[in-house]
Amino acid sequence: MRKQLSLAQQLFVLQLAVILLLVGSGAALVVLEARRDSQSDAEHRVLTLSAGLARLPEVREAFTQPAPSLTLQPLAESVREATGTDFIVFMGPDRTRYSHPNPDAVGGKFLGTIRPALHGEPFTETYEGTLGPSARAVVPVETEQGRVLGLVAIGILQEQIGDEVRRRMGPVVVISAAALVLAAAGSWAISRRLRRQTLGLGAAEISRLYESHDAVLRNVHEGLLIVDPHGRLTLVNQEAARLLGLPDQPEGQEVRDLELDEPLGSVLASGEAVHDELCVYGDRVLVVNQERIDKDGRPLGAVTTLRDHTDLEALAGELDSVRGFAEALRSQTHESANRLHTVVTMIELGRPEEAVEFATVELASAQALTDRLTGEVEEPALAALLLGKAAQAAEKGVELSVSEDTAVAGTSFAARDLVTLVGNLVDNAIDAALAGAPPRRVAVTVRSAPDGSLLVRVADSGDGVDNSQLESMFTRGWSTKRAEGPHGRGLGLSLVKQVINRYDGEVDVESGEGAVFTVRLRPLREEPER
Repeated sequence: MRKQLSLAQQLFVLQLAVILLLVGSGAALVVLEARRDSQSDAEHRVLTLSAGLARLPEVREAFTQPAPSLTLQPLAESVREATGTDFIVFMGPDRTRYSHPNPDAVGGKFLGTIRPALHGEPFTETYEGTLGPSARAVVPVETEQGRVLGLVAIGILQEQIGDEVRRRMGPVVVISAAALVLAAAGSWAISRRLRRQTLGLGAAEISRLYESHDAVLRNVHEGLLIVDPHGRLTLVNQEAARLLGLPDQPEGQEVRDLELDEPLGSVLASGEAVHDELCVYGDRVLVVNQERIDKDGRPLGAVTTLRDHTDLEALAGELDSVRGFAEALRSQTHESANRLHTVVTMIELGRPEEAVEFATVELASAQALTDRLTGEVEEPALAALLLGKAAQAAEKGVELSVSEDTAVAGTSFAARDLVTLVGNLVDNAIDAALAGAPPRRVAVTVRSAPDGSLLVRVADSGDGVDNSQLESMFTRGWSTKRAEGPHGRGLGLSLVKQVINRYDGEVDVESGEGAVFTVRLRPLREEPER
């Protein structure tokens, strides 16, 4: 199968053809112009010389003598040799030659046009006479009164004109050849550069690659960005533009000018390698991968992929809560078995009253919490979460208390958002309490207001929060630690901040004997119908 020429080779061939056409056309025009100039110069020379000879007194006098040839033939030959013309012919009005370069032709008839000269009009023409084609001038020899005594014809052969043209064409040929060589060298350099840029691909191959490239970018479900070594976006697919909320046609803009939220903006601008890192961007959780691109040791920039894990992270959080609730139930089952054995043994020992008291004290406390939460918290997912976290905390040795004023009426907040908000705050509080000194306690308050807003307060007995980290703790999103679960490390408070922003809420953090997180959410306003 015949190999198709690359785009660079096709361009080189086309450029070379155009150059040859232009240089050839230019050279041809120069030749024609040089021939026209040489013809014009020859005609001007013979016309001027003929007019000068026709005005000489000895020429006029010779035409009045019985044998004009005796005077005119020597004069004509001497002038011809002196001026470099090919012939000078003096003739009578009847075309009889009185001079000629060939003496044998003297007395013969002149070949050519003489009618205008017989009427006193000098003229020039190109005519093929006995010596060959020539540019000639025919001028009348007149008396003082204007009577035509005879004619003088002076000519230069076309062969001599051709020699002059060839002499002039020497520099033209050299210049044309030099221009052709320079233009071909320039085209070759351009072709070589284009070949590097197009990787030696042909036009059809580039078209197929573009069509495939465009189809992939439009249909891939991941965001894709390519940033050049100078920090400018060179490619953004539709999914990436949607995830990051980019303006139309962001290609060509610098990453720093797009005002992307941190830390994603700095990561894209730096071009550093990143592998499966989670980043909270706006109301989304994105998995970011970034790799440098190099070819033949030359940096081409960085390619970044973005995967939307927002729903997955929310589900993972809910799954963690359910798993924790299940673990709490499993531990309670184990603990209940131990208590049951204890009760049975106490009865066998003849202490039934003490057995009843032992069996009902903690059960009454747990049932009271369950009854209170299911009665005061109308959102089942939130009530189940609080019960599960209480059992989970107890298993870890942390006392989790739900305040008496906890009460949540029907709200406009999504159950998933409430689970994300409260679950992450409580998990962080349990971890903080475990890191502190005993007694380890966590206090939770969730209360809705008549205006539909919601207050969530979580306090722990840990070591508190470093005041220098208050501004950054909700915007971390990235962690230098390896992930220890499906949603990684350093993400909980970022998800909390995401929920707060979604409901135009606010958060307050107090640090003293432990940390107190207070969050207020406002109900979403419905858009008025238009």
